[in-house]
Amino acid sequence: QMHRCRFGITSDCGFVVWKFPQNKNKNRPRCANLQAMHKGAPPWRVGCADVASGMEWQLSGNPALGEEEEAANKQQQQQLIRSERWACNRRTILLGCICIIILIAVPSSNATHISGQFQTGDFFQFLAKFGFNKADLTRRNAYGYIYGNVTSTDKYAVPLTLVVLDRRTFLEFYGNRSQRSREAACTGMFSRLQRIAYDSTCNPRAKRDFLRHVPCPVNQLCSDEDEPGNVVPGSQFTYVINLEAEPRFWYLSLVACYQNKSTCQWHAHESLPRLSKLDSNLLNTLHYDIHLVNLHPNNSAAHPLTYQYSYDQQNLLEMYLVFLLVYIVLLPMQIYAVRRQKHPVTKLFTVSLLSEFVSLALITAHLIHYAANGVGEPRLQAAGDVLDILSRTTFMLILLLLAKGWAVTRQQISRTGWIILMSIWVPYCAFHVFLYIWDRTEVDVVSDIDEYQTWPGWIVLILRTSFMMWFLYELRNTMKYEHSTKKLDFLLHLGASSLVWFIYLPIVAIVALQVSPMWRYKLLQGITNSADCMAYCVMTGLLWPHRAGQYLLLAGTKYAGMDELDEFNEAPHIVRERERRRNSPPDEIAVGTGSRGMVLSTSIPHSLNGDACNDLLEAEDLDAELLTDLNKNSHIVA
Repeated sequence: QMHRCRFGITSDCGFVVWKFPQNKNKNRPRCANLQAMHKGAPPWRVGCADVASGMEWQLSGNPALGEEEEAANKQQQQQLIRSERWACNRRTILLGCICIIILIAVPSSNATHISGQFQTGDFFQFLAKFGFNKADLTRRNAYGYIYGNVTSTDKYAVPLTLVVLDRRTFLEFYGNRSQRSREAACTGMFSRLQRIAYDSTCNPRAKRDFLRHVPCPVNQLCSDEDEPGNVVPGSQFTYVINLEAEPRFWYLSLVACYQNKSTCQWHAHESLPRLSKLDSNLLNTLHYDIHLVNLHPNNSAAHPLTYQYSYDQQNLLEMYLVFLLVYIVLLPMQIYAVRRQKHPVTKLFTVSLLSEFVSLALITAHLIHYAANGVGEPRLQAAGDVLDILSRTTFMLILLLLAKGWAVTRQQISRTGWIILMSIWVPYCAFHVFLYIWDRTEVDVVSDIDEYQTWPGWIVLILRTSFMMWFLYELRNTMKYEHSTKKLDFLLHLGASSLVWFIYLPIVAIVALQVSPMWRYKLLQGITNSADCMAYCVMTGLLWPHRAGQYLLLAGTKYAGMDELDEFNEAPHIVRERERRRNSPPDEIAVGTGSRGMVLSTSIPHSLNGDACNDLLEAEDLDAELLTDLNKNSHIVA
């Protein structure tokens, strides 16, 4: 058995036989089997035996062939290999490439268990942003805790500084880091902190515990830990967040600054050799392993769903579990419906619903793992977010197609209509993915803005509103020329529910501007997922087989299109033509459309009515394909 690889034909022996002008037979290692990339049989397996036999015949050589025939065979072989290289599903490959690029480009999400290394040459490194609960002074186990270890194998003449600040203090500290001179940056960053932060030498009366001198001695507590009883076992330092009147964000960072104990002034680590006239390595590296939690570690088992989570992300796991259960019920129902009613609309909707289900499953798996170790699976979350975007944009495409009357009032959309639709929908999908990457890479994590408060976010909202207006325009045109009460009822329900789905996101994004950042993310996720879930439930009901058969054009069945022809026969313009035909000769039926007309020679009496039409459709010798063609070309009959 032969398999096609990307560059040649491989046999089961594991070698690829190549043919070059300079070297006719050359063995190379077998390339990877591309079949593993696809769930079903790949399209390039079709006709594999014929191509393989042709290749073997060419490689065996034929002495009767002249140079011209051999050159022609070489060219044919190259064209064959080139065509087989691109015979696979290009859409699948493109989607896979986009997902891989996003997974590589998008950094890991913020974790509550952070570990890594910091080099003094980097000067400043932001580590984490974490929202702590409101402190309950009567329950010490309910405080927030930051604990861990910071060590180094290098020797430091002076220590670096680990800084934990609330938002009000951190903004000034963070803004001064970008000064050109690092010496001036250290002075500006700690100008306020040196007055309010506790230090046993320079500021012993201060009450705020913001600073730790790192690295800590190996297997010992940090020098700033004057109360060993407060330190979490197994760690070198511990911050206790117990002064919160309301939930608040705290920010953790490392900076290569040190405080001169004699002058109490702050200096940059790189200026140490110049100030002290001592040799010091400016490229020292320290290693950190830090936890940020909302409860005491000894009490973590009592609250496993909130222990590792920042306050702004608490209860997300429960919310996703509820939605996942809903989709576990909804997806099998839709699979049953699509098997009963094989229709392009239901197939496309099933793809959208399946993408949303897989997205929720991936994000839920990440959140469960996150609750266990404080890190989770960021790549699963990124993949789930991308699938969620694709699911929503596909659902939007379904709504636009239905509004244009696809499979409701007509079987096909014109080529121009498809080009216009795809030229707008595809860039919208790409821009939505770009917004996601922008939010994960370009938006400063220190800021309290969400994705819809950036200029790409506003563009996405404007485009979504534009799609809504386009949807209403197409729906109006479709309903203008529709006379079936069942289809009009379907289009009205579709328009009402879709309008709510289109408009909710811009409204929620505007309302979220007035919501505290501690609740904003949960609000957006909750309303977005609820609206999407409701939309999928409504669409599942509208497309259910026993209902959808009343207003969807199901071409290919034996009596496909009968209801449509009956309703067409009762249309107002047909009734008017029927009145005019009563005075026409019995052997001709003249149908006029403005200045144009068409004469149909027929033996049907001029008093053709609905009963005669039904008798014609119910005739035993009338082929189903003829009925389908008659249905598709009903506008010509008109």
